[in-house]
Amino acid sequence: MKLTCVASMSLFAAAALISAGCSKSPQQSGKAGSPDKSVQTADVPAHGDWWCGEHGVPEEDCAQCDKDLVAKFKAKGDWCKEHNRPESQCFICGPARFDKFADRYEAKYGKKPPMPKD
Repeated sequence: MKLTCVASMSLFAAAALISAGCSKSPQQSGKAGSPDKSVQTADVPAHGDWWCGEHGVPEEDCAQCDKDLVAKFKAKGDWCKEHNRPESQCFICGPARFDKFADRYEAKYGKKPPMPKD
């Protein structure tokens, strides 16, 4: 009986942590991964030469724009079912994931891209 209670409490705690992590956008949370207001960012069009400004990743990797990529990400187990995008590109669940894509953009243009809206 004690084991069932401990397991139930552990499951409840894990569910609370998961829902808390996805409940706020990076701008609302004020935690790591939120944009630094002092850093100069670029004005990025929604779809540029190689960058999807709408989703904050290179166009060639944007499964939200190119639905043909969805199967590739799902086959690798890289999929956020809650937000319907690759887990590696789910900045809602993990705002810090944006950093690796922003670094690529900054290396090319010398400025940080703005955080995508969704």
